[in-house]
Amino acid sequence: MGGKRFTVAITGASGSAFGVSVLRRLAANQDVMEVALLLSPTGKRCLTDETGLAVKDLCAISPKITHHDERNLGAAISSGSYRQDGMALVPCSAGALGRIASGISESLVSRAADVCLKERRPLVLCLRETPLNRIHLENMLRAHDAGAIVMPIMPGFYTKPSVLEDLFDTFATRVLDQLGLPESDSRRWSG
Repeated sequence: MGGKRFTVAITGASGSAFGVSVLRRLAANQDVMEVALLLSPTGKRCLTDETGLAVKDLCAISPKITHHDERNLGAAISSGSYRQDGMALVPCSAGALGRIASGISESLVSRAADVCLKERRPLVLCLRETPLNRIHLENMLRAHDAGAIVMPIMPGFYTKPSVLEDLFDTFATRVLDQLGLPESDSRRWSG
């Protein structure tokens, strides 16, 4: 088994199936040893409403996945001394983006993201909001300038997806690329 550790956070925006796909791909990757799973309260609600899944269902995907209560600011991932290899918020709500861009660490989600920024580890923010107002745009730029990778959920259609899972998986491949875990995937653009 590999030795890399990552965190996936599902926050309160539509698109939780994208987060589930990223979680599944990370858990299946041979280079990944551990995946910390975080859900904001509204992230849990969106997950159930959109996919019918609960936290226990996500943890059952793989023994590599460990759920952490987002109120537990004493968790290992809240410290820069804990060695992890990156974090993705999929989906990232506009509220989570704003807290991260402002350095507000009131939950484990925003604290773990802040740790990635300060330690210069990959932080992928998959914003799911439309339309965007000026505050959203400024927060995306602030997060980018602080070192985050801002990757709005904009699935590609060049792969001619036949089911929604094709869109989720193609996007998940791109997220893993940003986390430094490139995979071979038949859905990549080939020219």
